[in-house]
Amino acid sequence: MLSLEIRKRITDLMKREVVPAMGCTEPVAVSLCTAKAVETLGCVPQSINVLLSANILKNAMGVGIPGTGMVGLPIAVALGAIVGRSEYMLEVLKDTTPEAVKMGQRMIDEGRINVGLKQGGCDMLYIEVVATSGDDKAVAVISGTHTNFVYIERNGNILFDSRVPMKNSVEDSDDVELNLRTVWDFATMSPIEELSFILEARDLNKAVAETSLKGCWGHSLGRTISGGNGVDIMGNTVFSRILSYTTAACDARMGGAQMPVMSNSGSGNQGIASTLPVVVYAEEVKASKEQMIRALVLSHLTVIYIKQSLGRLSALCGCVVASTGSSCGITYLMGGGYEEVSMAVKNMVANLTGVICDGAKPSCALKLASGVSTAVMSAVMAMEHHCVTSLEGIVDDDVDKSIRNLTSIGSRGMMETDRMILSIMTSK
Repeated sequence: MLSLEIRKRITDLMKREVVPAMGCTEPVAVSLCTAKAVETLGCVPQSINVLLSANILKNAMGVGIPGTGMVGLPIAVALGAIVGRSEYMLEVLKDTTPEAVKMGQRMIDEGRINVGLKQGGCDMLYIEVVATSGDDKAVAVISGTHTNFVYIERNGNILFDSRVPMKNSVEDSDDVELNLRTVWDFATMSPIEELSFILEARDLNKAVAETSLKGCWGHSLGRTISGGNGVDIMGNTVFSRILSYTTAACDARMGGAQMPVMSNSGSGNQGIASTLPVVVYAEEVKASKEQMIRALVLSHLTVIYIKQSLGRLSALCGCVVASTGSSCGITYLMGGGYEEVSMAVKNMVANLTGVICDGAKPSCALKLASGVSTAVMSAVMAMEHHCVTSLEGIVDDDVDKSIRNLTSIGSRGMMETDRMILSIMTSK
């Protein structure tokens, strides 16, 4: 068993990375930064100027903003100024009302909000908000992670400054250095009372999925899979229920439902994909509460581990990474050990590496479906001891090297792909 000190550090890491979020985390982070700038200003701003890194801009362009029926950054900025409270962190917009949305629309119509691309070097996750009123000006900057304020200024007086050289990683100097064996040992051998916090992820994300299945959100992929032609083709099986629940939660989140989900490493979709496939399978096989907890921890911590070297934002779809975690959790629930879990990871790396992220949007549900279906297939293969070998593609005999090969492609190898994606999205 891992030492108490190591277990505590991993637990603290998970509690920082697995947190509630309402709405897509990129526009919500912009709302959060706006709220902080306006709080620092101390009054309603006459104008708000926002500068964003390319990846934030890409991920925030086409997604629904909770409680608004609207899409994109201007309304996210306006609501951050009107109802946002920075103490709520990624639930900054939970006080949104119809009246606030109308006020926000007026701010947009009056031309008081400007959003642009940050020129020059900055972190891949960078948000700068300047709020002005008369001669007063306040500046807030988030960088590195979705809630990490690095700079606050009012009227030229620097109130806070922790800016550091650019870093595209979720890894913190105080975090324990993870590998898959450490992830496995923590999830499977830690005292169960130390892990039960993860059940909140089950409760939040399952509630969003069930609400979505009763309504009409996004492209309604979850409802499509669970009814009509979906049932005719896939039937009512555990596999189809995994797909429908996971995609339904994404439908609602990307469609602007005013409900929180449990995120992972700054992404609600990653939190959904880390949680719901494991929950649905665990309930189907009547797994014990302890088994469900350990499977969820294994899934979520695997995602955190991979994201440490991939970074918060990249050209690689985060749903693929999160589906790798759920494949591990499902493999564990099937009775697999560390060897089988390693096989499942290698199968995932062999299949979905290179799936692009072209921004957060309702059609992310389709990518979740692809990732989760591959997660189930990879787990089934692993339990039959069928595994992609080091003679094939980027897979290595060492599972951790396989993961690093994946993250190297996503973080460095696809940088030009990322630029081309943004160019295409902004020129339509």
